This record gives sequence, C-alpha cells and structure tokens, in this order.
Amino acid sequence: MDAQPDDPLIPLCNSTDLVNGGVAVGFDVVYGGQTCRAFAIRYQGQVHAYLNRCTHVAMEMDWRPDHFFDDSGRWLLCATHGAHYEPDTGQCRGGPCKGGLIKIGLVEHDGVVHWQSQYLLKPVSF
Repeated sequence: MDAQPDDPLIPLCNSTDLVNGGVAVGFDVVYGGQTCRAFAIRYQGQVHAYLNRCTHVAMEMDWRPDHFFDDSGRWLLCATHGAHYEPDTGQCRGGPCKGGLIKIGLVEHDGVVHWQSQYLLKPVSF
C-alpha cells in the first residue's frame, strides 16, 4: 500500500515494545471496510507492520497471540499452513502462499511507533 505524506499517523506502541525477532504488537484496523487484525514487528532494527492475513487462505497467521517469527527470528510464519514470509518486505518465500502480505506504513520517532492511515486502511471507530 502506498502511504501519502499527509496520511494521518496513529500512535501504536513504545519503540521498546518491539524487539528484533520478538513478540509482535497486534492492533485492529479497518481495511476495505472490514475490521481486521494487524501486527507490528521489529526486524534487523527496523519496524514493519502487516495485516494479519495469510495470502494462501485469508486467516490470521499467529500460532499464539502476537507470535509470528519462527524459532530463528528469520521468518514470519503462518501457523495453519506453514507459509513463510520475509519480515522486512512481507514477500512469500515458501509454502502455500501467493504474493506478499499487505504492508502497513509505520513511522518511528521520539520513542513511539505510529502506523499510517491510508486510503483503504483506517483506524477502528468506536
């Protein structure tokens, strides 16, 4: 997805909440009019976020809440079918997957990670 410079930033978590290859921070978004789960991770010092939706079958990927990395901290895994994805791009690298995960723009500054609202991606309204 292509974020624009004027798209709103939504605070997500403290920077210290995301550790390289560690537990993700989950959050809810509205994507194309539907409420979905998403997750943010840190990989090789950079933060990344994706919809929590495998490209093989549109179902959540975590094997335990907010656990996406394999034991090596190298791949994001779908617990149901074993598809694995590059943590920094979301591209499929093996298993039953098609294409890549839907990426969500993140910005990290002043010790806070923010996610970026986009045309099809909005915060959940209460």
